[in-house]
Amino acid sequence: MFGVDMSRVLELYGASTATRGHHWSTAVREQQCPFLGAKCVKIRKSQPDVSIGTCSVAHGREPRPIVICPHRLIQNSTVFIDCIHLLERHRPGNEFHLLSEVSIPGGSVDYFLVSANDRKVSDFVAIELQALDTTGTVWPERQRFLNDAGVPTDDSEYTSRKSFGINWKMSAKTILVQLHHKVETFQSINKRLVLVVQDVFLDYMRREFVFDHVEAANSDDSLHFHGYEFRASSYGNRLRLTNRLSTDADGVARCLGLQASPKVNLTDMISSIERRLSDNTLLNIVSPQ
Repeated sequence: MFGVDMSRVLELYGASTATRGHHWSTAVREQQCPFLGAKCVKIRKSQPDVSIGTCSVAHGREPRPIVICPHRLIQNSTVFIDCIHLLERHRPGNEFHLLSEVSIPGGSVDYFLVSANDRKVSDFVAIELQALDTTGTVWPERQRFLNDAGVPTDDSEYTSRKSFGINWKMSAKTILVQLHHKVETFQSINKRLVLVVQDVFLDYMRREFVFDHVEAANSDDSLHFHGYEFRASSYGNRLRLTNRLSTDADGVARCLGLQASPKVNLTDMISSIERRLSDNTLLNIVSPQ
């Protein structure tokens, strides 16, 4: 799974660095994210016109693959397909719509998966994506890979000894606090919120936070955790659902020792969703190879 000279960058612009013969110079020039279908949004602060493009890295004494970009998680729409069972009011013949960045009390949600009939909402489930944040900088490792792959770079950063780490604790605490702010909203209207993470990240949260009450997934719970294994296959790097857990608003508060958040009216939420439904939001489901 490792790239040229065992690079710690495992994927760049959606392609495995272990892929021989890949047109890396084209990938760097075009800066396209295949998961978003648009330019990579991970921009280098010192060069706003340059994207970083790193999707996953190898980390640890016994290096394991770590997803560091949340958009990496939407490959083949698998994470959305795996939430369809939570659409309890979905009926055959309904259309699936996928809305991004939906505003709710307490912030916004990455995606809403919606079942609709004639642009009228039958049901919906909210989906949050969370990758692991890094400390330090991945840039020198990226530049070393490109240099080893024969792609000229316009800086000497590939010689830098600067490195990066994984900010496990802050990543976990940040997303749990965000979930606490949001889950009460969905529980009050009897809807579901799903957090999509890599399995090693979910394992960390279960070890380091109070998770003894977070049990095997129960469709009645308002908050669901979906943990995905990230692995190499003959088709390239893939994500596979390996763990499903769930709890309710009180359970999230118990994880952090915090209080619950304000409620919202279901009618208001549905009206907000229906205003955004269009041909452009239709979800084109592609079954994983």
